Amino acid sequence: MASGKNFRQEKRTSTSYVMATATVFLALCLLGAWILSSPSGSRDVKDSQNASVNVNYNLETNRVAESSESFEDSAGDLNSENEEKPQDTPQQNSYKIDSSESETDQKQIPQENNKPREKPKAEKEPEETLGDLDEVTDHKNADEAVQKEDLEAAENKDTEKTNSNSGSDTSSVSSVTSKHKEDADLESDGGEQSDLLIETKEETGTWDTQANESKEEKRKVKAELERKQTVNDQSMEDESDADDTSTYSKKKKKKVGAVYDNDIGQKKENDWALCEFDGAIDYIPCLDNIDAIKALPSTKHYEHRERHCPDPAPTCLVPLPDGYRTPIPWPKSRNEVWYSNVPHPGLISYKKDQNWVKKTNDRLIFPGGGTQFKHGALHYIDFIEESFPKISWGKRTRVILDVGCGVASFGGFIFDRDVLTMSLAPKDEHEAQVQLALERGIPAISSVMGTQRLVFPGNVYDAVHCARCRVPWHIEGGKLLLELNRVLRPGGYFVWSATPVYWTDDEDVEIWKEMEKLTRSICWKLVAKFVDESTGIGAAIFRKPTSNDCYENRNKNFPPMCEEDDSVNAAWYVPLSACIHRIPDEDERGSKWPQSWPSRLTEAPAWLNNFKGVNGKTAADDFMADSEKWQKAVEKSYLEGLGIDWKHIRNVMDMRAVYGGFAAALSSLPVWVMNVVPSDAPDTLPVMFDRGLFGIYHDWCESFSSYPRTYDLLHADHLFSKIKKRCNIKAVIAEVDRLLRPSGWVIVREKSEFIGEMQNYFESLQWEVKMAFSKGTEGLVAVQKTKWRPATSF
Repeated sequence: MASGKNFRQEKRTSTSYVMATATVFLALCLLGAWILSSPSGSRDVKDSQNASVNVNYNLETNRVAESSESFEDSAGDLNSENEEKPQDTPQQNSYKIDSSESETDQKQIPQENNKPREKPKAEKEPEETLGDLDEVTDHKNADEAVQKEDLEAAENKDTEKTNSNSGSDTSSVSSVTSKHKEDADLESDGGEQSDLLIETKEETGTWDTQANESKEEKRKVKAELERKQTVNDQSMEDESDADDTSTYSKKKKKKVGAVYDNDIGQKKENDWALCEFDGAIDYIPCLDNIDAIKALPSTKHYEHRERHCPDPAPTCLVPLPDGYRTPIPWPKSRNEVWYSNVPHPGLISYKKDQNWVKKTNDRLIFPGGGTQFKHGALHYIDFIEESFPKISWGKRTRVILDVGCGVASFGGFIFDRDVLTMSLAPKDEHEAQVQLALERGIPAISSVMGTQRLVFPGNVYDAVHCARCRVPWHIEGGKLLLELNRVLRPGGYFVWSATPVYWTDDEDVEIWKEMEKLTRSICWKLVAKFVDESTGIGAAIFRKPTSNDCYENRNKNFPPMCEEDDSVNAAWYVPLSACIHRIPDEDERGSKWPQSWPSRLTEAPAWLNNFKGVNGKTAADDFMADSEKWQKAVEKSYLEGLGIDWKHIRNVMDMRAVYGGFAAALSSLPVWVMNVVPSDAPDTLPVMFDRGLFGIYHDWCESFSSYPRTYDLLHADHLFSKIKKRCNIKAVIAEVDRLLRPSGWVIVREKSEFIGEMQNYFESLQWEVKMAFSKGTEGLVAVQKTKWRPATSF
């Protein structure tokens, strides 16, 4: 470019020379202007008084509006505009979101800030890191949605900031990608790995899975694969019906090798049908399979209360009870729930003299008493600890299994002592007891101790509790008590508060004698037996051994020790066996008691040092990385960024938990999380119990053992892409709808190509898509369920 001297020369120059020089100068200026305005080389040049830039994205259409107003830099308060994107704006990554803004909110923003501008672009797009994809917020008041951003600092760092905000309507939320100072450290620690949306990779060869741990499962899979090579799908089903008596075997043989056509596309309202049969309101597909139950050769061992899943899995939507209302929030829900949500008078009548539950106007009231808790559940809970201080509620004893829980008042009130209780009861004549427990906000599942193992790992529960339960522990070689022995941690306690402990009639005395004999034979030690004089209720506490010495020194090998290849963790459709699993060796999981709560929540169990993690590092390193990832995701995104009213969130499910990091990140809130480990995923569920959490094994090609409308939030991290070829996704979505309460939330994190598909499904259910976010290979969709149901057929 010519310098200033060319235009201030003292000597006269020729006219042609001057014109040639001017022409060159003009051409250079035009070329420079074109370069500066081009998308690939654009720079944001502003006057010195413009201290910051607000770049607003309409994520529904990828249109960009830029504001020159000065805003306060805040990761929590964002601004969203619906402005037209200039044609020369560079193409951005695809974002989609349901976003709106009221006229009032728009008037609060100066007009000059609403002008669409070209998005400033750095020479090199900054790499996404931990803070970029999950820093998302939503605020109800547009007055709070003000940001300031230091333009000079942004230019010096050569980064971009993207800011957006919803209006006052809580149905509108915003998504943002934002770069922060701390990201530099996070980027150096792993770059792509630090991105919160990147899934935790699973290396199934490192960890066993439930499918591998079960000998029966191995046999079935092998037989099914052999059949697949010689017969078609129909002949496999016929051969299965002829050769196997197991309902589960029949179902699995049909499914092995099947690839479902899950070309989702845009769903229409009439693609969904309403479940229209007696009992559809409370339908649990795997427990209400009438045809399978009728075909059972025997119900002697409660086979009719066990899982018999229909094949194919149902895709109809369960209807709502008349007058369904948003559940009463915790902790008030512990004492009362809406009768219209669980309109079951049977239990009220059946237990009318036992103070379990009463009906008052439009509510069900839970006095906290019951048969066993005459002065309330807390009195009972505290009396046990006063009588036997070593049980140490909430410190040594953190995770409990409550067998025969009734309406789960024990689990509901011991929560105040920092104890987490898995309440378990069958779906039986005690109408809807588990449904009532879940409506109250107390963890519970519908299950029975019949012919199959409980769906938990071995050596995980700190204690097992059984109040007034009528389980015949002593019959058939003590098979049922031996199942408790399998899941009970070495050194753990069995608290038995039943009439044989404190009644003296002939039948109860005889049962107590048999119980003493059985517990001695399995090396349980009676450490306490006491009666509360104020109530007449008593309890006996037994302790499981911490070594194999007692087993090796028994006079009789009865009950026998389990075979070496009988994994203590095998639990998914595994038959009960009357045998004793050995106590783990010193360097194995379960040999040492976890740290006291709450330290055990955040510190990796020592035994993880002996394993390679599912993400390729050591398991201990994986554990810490998983915890840090979810802590940041919850803090930066979930608690404020999605528009979730956490006052109405109590029952949470992590549909594909790995180490329990998501549940741990929510531990400061008054919520509980059901951690689900898929049956074909690395068996990391014992890790969660060791850190003071709990969970269950499950196969998402089947329905879950819970009543409809029992969870407030479902979280699915890279689940659907893993099960798409094996499961009918529409049936899984129907199951999600069944489990979720109206106004409840689903958060799906997936590969980008699945986000649109998941959104289409949720929109077909008339759910409100609060956010659909995609960046690079990863994405997130958050939706809220409505009360919409498809029309009936008549």
